[in-house]
Amino acid sequence: MDFLVFSGNSNQKLAQDVVKKLGMRLGDATVTKFGDGEIFVKINESVRGRDVFVIQSTNQPAEAHLMELMIMVDALKRASASSITAVIPYFGYARQDRTVEPRVPITAKLIADLLTTSGIDRLVTMDLHAGQIQGFFDIPVDNLYATPILSEYFINKNMYGKDYVVVSPDAGGVPRARIYAKTLESSLAIIDKRRMGPNVAKAMHVIGDVNDKHVIIIDDMIDTAGTLSQAASTVMEHGAKSVRAAATHGVLSGPAVERILSSPLEEVILCDTIELSKEKSTISKFKVLKTGELFAESILRIFNKESISSLFKYKTEQ
Repeated sequence: MDFLVFSGNSNQKLAQDVVKKLGMRLGDATVTKFGDGEIFVKINESVRGRDVFVIQSTNQPAEAHLMELMIMVDALKRASASSITAVIPYFGYARQDRTVEPRVPITAKLIADLLTTSGIDRLVTMDLHAGQIQGFFDIPVDNLYATPILSEYFINKNMYGKDYVVVSPDAGGVPRARIYAKTLESSLAIIDKRRMGPNVAKAMHVIGDVNDKHVIIIDDMIDTAGTLSQAASTVMEHGAKSVRAAATHGVLSGPAVERILSSPLEEVILCDTIELSKEKSTISKFKVLKTGELFAESILRIFNKESISSLFKYKTEQ
């Protein structure tokens, strides 16, 4: 294959899985830091005239991973790469996509401008928190969906049908949850939530019937798990038999793990867009599903100039 795949330090495990699916090796690059903390990048092989893909999530520490990506892209651009596609499984700062009060930035737009200025020609990501962020870029953006991966897991575990109900933890996630409910042939419910501030929310009541049902709470990400843990407690208070959760991105910051462990959640299913620490990966409640095959297929189709619309089969807008 006449293209190369490189990776920063944010998710080497996923990058290795992607190149394994492609039947190739990871590109040779040095990504390290100087003594004062400044990032140093060196591409150790020729990329002249080659199509290049760089895999790098922008999870915590977001600033360091973002800088790694942009510096790598600049190095590749100056080394005469033919095209550069940034593969960002988890796109950070996506929650800052609009002004909700005076004198605050639209950081997602700023990140889009920075990435484009650094030299990327295309972006591939998964389950953007806000789909309209695609419009912040003046280059092609392919937003993949984890729906088929998570749905397949539930179906293989016989977690579908009339005994199950898919729950959205807030009104904004209803389109996403509706797709899962349709796929799993289950009913749909919504948590009425009132947010009191950043990362602070209070679940109020359930719209829909969860009594005597097995509940699957669906979200795009789990950050501090405040919303999730409250939603889990709320559905149990409304008579649910059991509750588990599924999300694409396991941010799991601050008190998230403690909240999940102390909650009635039986299981939390995540994708590997963000690599869990060794401590978190050993927690029995967490189940991590692989996305490498989906990203490998998208890379291959982009390189071959083939349509990847079939990979959007489960678009939440449907």
